[in-house]
Amino acid sequence: MKNSLKQIFICSSCGSIHPKWLGKCPDCEAWNSIHEETVTKSQNTHYQHGNKAEVFPLPKIQEKEERRVFCGVPELDRVLGGGLVIGSLVLLSGDPGIGKSTLLLQALNGLAQRGYKVLYASGEESCTQIKLRAERLGSLHMNILVTNETNIHAILEAAKQTKPHVLVVDSIQTVYNPELPGSPGNVSQIRECANLIMQTAKGQNISTFVIGHVTKDGAIAGPKVLEHLVDTVMHLEGDSNSGYRILRAHKNRFGSTGEIGVFAMQGHGLIDIPNPSAVFLDENKKECEGAAISVSMEGTRPILIEVQVLVGKTSFASPRRLATGFDTNRFTILLAVLEKRAGLYLSNLDIYANVTGGFKIYETAIDLATAAAVASSLFNKSLPSKTAYFGEVSLSGEVRMVNHALSRIQEAQKLGFEKIYVPLRNYQMEKEHILKLLDKSERPFFIIPVETVNEVVRFDY
Repeated sequence: MKNSLKQIFICSSCGSIHPKWLGKCPDCEAWNSIHEETVTKSQNTHYQHGNKAEVFPLPKIQEKEERRVFCGVPELDRVLGGGLVIGSLVLLSGDPGIGKSTLLLQALNGLAQRGYKVLYASGEESCTQIKLRAERLGSLHMNILVTNETNIHAILEAAKQTKPHVLVVDSIQTVYNPELPGSPGNVSQIRECANLIMQTAKGQNISTFVIGHVTKDGAIAGPKVLEHLVDTVMHLEGDSNSGYRILRAHKNRFGSTGEIGVFAMQGHGLIDIPNPSAVFLDENKKECEGAAISVSMEGTRPILIEVQVLVGKTSFASPRRLATGFDTNRFTILLAVLEKRAGLYLSNLDIYANVTGGFKIYETAIDLATAAAVASSLFNKSLPSKTAYFGEVSLSGEVRMVNHALSRIQEAQKLGFEKIYVPLRNYQMEKEHILKLLDKSERPFFIIPVETVNEVVRFDY
């Protein structure tokens, strides 16, 4: 038996195999990601040669409409692309205690109430603990079957016997395959267990949720191949000091990538927020220096968010520049553009920026609102109330166009805003639709196209 074992070195980031340990993976260039594992020499012969593959001409393949079921959690259904596709494999990741198990238990209750049989396999909590949480969430139902098992073969055998419509594995880092050496959570175990789960989900047409842990850097723990195997990758995020949680789709074969769902964490579970713009702007009642409203697109959903900036004299040799909720490097570049192109003297000032509500913004359309907030705090003057901004600011100071401009304008108008600054190029391309929108408006609504950032930061001062 000893001769049948060998030592290999696997990169936990890309899954590549190396003959010896290296500090940096030469394939994906990730540092400190190569770990030693023990495998059997016969493991490579596990897969047998199959029958001759069938080949079809692409135009003659018959289309099949994906059947979907609603989970009873509207925000989750939205992120999934309109419901859970039968036979799909979904990976849900997030920080510890963020609400992953709570969200899925609520979804299982919604499915159970619709007559679907569901199986919850937990390797982290006992059956008693799951029942106590279900009682708190009001999710007790006879169609929810629970097992406390970590052996992947036992879990899949239970699924074969009970024939559930939906299976949940909580989590992929706790299950193991007894045929493989190594502890649960290593690269080989995660890869092989995920492959067995995928074969069961596709072969038996069972919709499957798999919960995954994350590393301290926020990446999903385990090999990158795990994200390639599944149909959908969702990440649940949120500020630990905030009661809001954001479910974001990073990959979706059956829907829009980048779609988000917003929840409020309360004592009886996660509550859907169908209109997050109204919630996050509810406290924006009075004018305040250094605060500006931007319209961000998250998937197909426009969301109004508040950007706050604080500018003050520095006490250090080099001023501090910090940003929470968006890229700090981009924020630093934007400040350099404002100093060079708009004439704002910022080199000896500490500048702090924040996106309220625990949001993390990954698009560049927030640039214009950030620039307006910087000028507002610098000049110690409030921006006009009921005013929104969106647009990308280039290194030349030009305000560049962004996508979905009309949807952003409509969202601002719907929430009672009276003025919105938009890129000139967007206004020219959408002028016909914008004029129709203004004709239908029942209250005053002004759209101000701008070509350079200087028109915004100097316009009201």
